[in-house]
Amino acid sequence: MNDRGKDGPALSVVLATPDTFESVRLTMQHVQSQSVRQQIEVVIVGPVEQHIRPPAEAVSGLWGYQLVAAGAGMSVARANAAGIRRARAPVVALAEEHCFPEPGWAEALIAAHRGPWAVVGPAMRNANPGTIVSWCDFVIGYGPWMYPVKAGPAPFLPGHNSSYKKSILLEYGERLEGLMESETELHLDLGRRGYQLYLEPEARAAHTNFALMSSWLPALYYAGRVFAASRFRGRRVGSLLYAAGSPLIPVVRLWRCLCELASPGRPHKLIPRMLPVLCVGLAADGWGQLAGYLLGRGEAVERLAAYEFHRYQHVPDADRRTAEEQAPA
Repeated sequence: MNDRGKDGPALSVVLATPDTFESVRLTMQHVQSQSVRQQIEVVIVGPVEQHIRPPAEAVSGLWGYQLVAAGAGMSVARANAAGIRRARAPVVALAEEHCFPEPGWAEALIAAHRGPWAVVGPAMRNANPGTIVSWCDFVIGYGPWMYPVKAGPAPFLPGHNSSYKKSILLEYGERLEGLMESETELHLDLGRRGYQLYLEPEARAAHTNFALMSSWLPALYYAGRVFAASRFRGRRVGSLLYAAGSPLIPVVRLWRCLCELASPGRPHKLIPRMLPVLCVGLAADGWGQLAGYLLGRGEAVERLAAYEFHRYQHVPDADRRTAEEQAPA
């Protein structure tokens, strides 16, 4: 653990790694490039503390950092919940080893959180736009927040990449980890409790998406199953009702994806090539949701973790090289 300065940090960035610091090195380079890096604490969460310790140059200029050992076999939700509890700033931002914040990201999040918002989310860019599978994955996962997008209140925001007032998250107590498995449900629950969420386009992040069909489809299935199981945990009647309507889910989501792509500034010319791939992907997600409503999550959380970490195993080699070349020095 390392501190800088007497005042506390304005923003804690929680960054999970399944093994060593090297897995999150690229994201750390982008965090270091932030215009307000001296106000940022980074909380690195991994299985074993000695394996995730960063070299001195990787954290220079930051307010400070912490290392959190979450044990072997951790999921993203477990890691994020552990990091949130240890964070020392009033605002906590979640980051990923395959998503890269742009230089003004932290400053925009800190400024937005001076308002009444419980959650502030960034606008998202596609970090590896070279394949149709990547574009389809991006639109399915991040279509509502695809840059360019207008600022304003939102019912839910990008999962694994939004920022929160820490005190509000801690109100959930032991339920926090379960809610972090599906942040959409967390966001909707916050809305039901009267809290407000806000999309801030001046905070931008570039997300690396699945680009290989062999990885993308099972990841969509497991993500859909986790989402559905989290949505009606303990409420069997609601779960069965949604299961009955699940064949319509891919149709509704396809329409929403096409509307997002057709908005000004979006890659609408790709729609004819994306359409058949989107249908296949949304069908995989729909099957996952049906399984989640009927059977619960099963081992979906653990299996999804294998796809959420080490994203560069699921993209062409050229995507990895591009990310390395574009990372700040």
